[in-house]
Amino acid sequence: MGEVLDMAAVRGWCRGAAEALGGTRAEIDALNVFPVPDGDTGTNLHLTVLAAADALDELPDGAGAHETWRALSHGALLGARGNSGVILSQVFRGLADVLGPLEAPPGGAEFAGALEHASTLARGAVEHPVEGTILSVLDAAASACTSAARTAATDLAAVTRAAATGARQALHRTTAQLEILARSGVVDAGAAGLCVVLDALVAEITDEHPDHYEVPARTTGAQAPVQRPPQHRNGPGYEVIYLLYAQDDAVHTLREKLDRLGDSLVVVGGDGLWNVHVHVDDAGAAIEAGLAAGRPHRIRVTHLHARTREQPHAPHTGRAVIAVTAADGLAALFEECGARVVRRDPGQVPPLAVLAEAILQAGDEVTVLPNEPAVVSLAEAAAERAREAGASIAVVPTKAAVQGMAALAVHDPLRRFAEDVSEMTRAAGATRFGRLEVAEQPADTPAGPCRAGDVLGLIEADVVAVGAGVADVARHVLDRMLAGGGELATLIIGLYAPPGLAAALEGHLRDTHPDVEVGVYDGGQEQFPLLIGIE
Repeated sequence: MGEVLDMAAVRGWCRGAAEALGGTRAEIDALNVFPVPDGDTGTNLHLTVLAAADALDELPDGAGAHETWRALSHGALLGARGNSGVILSQVFRGLADVLGPLEAPPGGAEFAGALEHASTLARGAVEHPVEGTILSVLDAAASACTSAARTAATDLAAVTRAAATGARQALHRTTAQLEILARSGVVDAGAAGLCVVLDALVAEITDEHPDHYEVPARTTGAQAPVQRPPQHRNGPGYEVIYLLYAQDDAVHTLREKLDRLGDSLVVVGGDGLWNVHVHVDDAGAAIEAGLAAGRPHRIRVTHLHARTREQPHAPHTGRAVIAVTAADGLAALFEECGARVVRRDPGQVPPLAVLAEAILQAGDEVTVLPNEPAVVSLAEAAAERAREAGASIAVVPTKAAVQGMAALAVHDPLRRFAEDVSEMTRAAGATRFGRLEVAEQPADTPAGPCRAGDVLGLIEADVVAVGAGVADVARHVLDRMLAGGGELATLIIGLYAPPGLAAALEGHLRDTHPDVEVGVYDGGQEQFPLLIGIE
C-alpha cells in the first residue's frame, strides 16, 4: 500500500475510474435531468475517462510526470463527451498544470493546491455556471481537500479521502440547489460521476477497492419516481461539440458568439487546442463560428429533443460477431466458429477506438463477446459509439473465453437479431467457468495460504484450491464444478501447461463423470495453464 500518486498510480487511477464509471454508467444515466434529460451523462463521463486511459496506455515505459499528466489531460480533452465530460477534462488539465512539473510524487498539500486550481479552471470554462451541478461538488471537494491539508500536509491518503467525502456530502446538497433536481427527486448526474472518479482515486492511493461504487438512486425515498421533464420543452434543439485549433484571442470572440446563439456553453483546453460544447437551435451557425475562430474538426451534432430508442439503421452490411481475446489459439478457435477477433495484450484491455472501429466495420447487426470482466464495460462504451452511426449493437457480457465459445455455438445468423442475441446470452449465462493460474507472491486465499509458484484453482472469481501440481488442482476444480451437474466440459489448454495435462483430465472425467462430454482445445493463453467451462 504505497499511498503515493506516482506515475503507475496515475495510470491505475485512470483505468480504475474508467472501470468504475463503466459499472455505474446506467445508474448515472438514470439521474440525468439537467441541463437536458437525455440520459447519457454516465455514458459521456465513461467515454471521456476511457479516452484518457487509452492515452496513458500509449505512453512508453518510464514516462515522467510531465508526460504522464499531459497525456491524461490531452486524452480526456480529445475524447470529452457531453457537458460533464468536457468539464471533467478541464479538471484533469488543472491537475496536470500543478502536478506535472513536480519532481516527486505530490503530498497532501500539493494535491490540494492542484484540485483548487482544477476547480477554478473548470468553473472558468463554463460561460454561465449553475449551482447544484458538478461545479458545486468540485468546489466542495477542493475546499475539503484544502482544509484537510492544513493539518495533514504530507498525508495524501487523508487529503484525498477528505476530497471524496466532501464531494459526497455536496452531492446530496445538489437537490436543494437546483429546482429541476428537487422536482425530479435526484442528485445531479455529472456530480455523481465526479464522486465516482474521486472515490476511484482514493481506492488507488489506499489500495482499498470497494466491491461497488455508490450512486444515489434518488433522494425522496424508495418509491419516488424520477419525473423527467418532457422532451419537447422549450430550449435549444441541438448539442454541438467539436475540437478546435485556434489562438486564445480568437476563442474569446468565439465564446461571445456562441453565448448569443445558445446555452450550456463550455470551452476547455489551451495551447492552441480546444474542446467546444454548446446547445443551440442553429447548429450551422455554431459550426460557422468555429470556422471563423480557427479549424474545427471531429464535429458532432446531436438532436436533443427527438431522441428515441430506435436509431436509424446504417446501410445493410450484414450480421457479425466480434470476440475479444489475447491468445493465438483462442483467436483461431473464435475465427473457426465465424467470429471476427479483436486482439488485446495479456492482462490489458483493447483500446476503445480499436474496438469501436472493429464494430463499425463488422456490419449493421453486431454482437460483441468481451470474454473478460474488465472488457465488458469497455465493450459497452464501444457499442455506444457504434450505435451513433445507426448500427444495432448488442454486448453479451461474457466474462470468460469459454462463455464466448458457448455463445458462438448457438449463434444463428438466420434468426432475428434480438432472438439470436437472447439465445447467445442464455448459452453464455448457463456456462460456469473456472481457471488455473500460478501465484506470483504469497497471499491468504479463501482456500488457504499460498506461496509464490503455487497453483491456484478458481471458479469464477473465487479461489477454491491451492496446490503444487497443475493436474491435481485441475481435478479438484473440475469435481467442484461438476458437483452441481453438467453435460459438457470444455478444457482449453494454456501455452505453458505441463505435457499430458489434457489426457490426464480426460481420463479423470471418464472415470468419475462418464456421462459428461469433453471437448479439449489448444488455447495458447500465456497466463492460465487451463481454462474450464461447464455447460
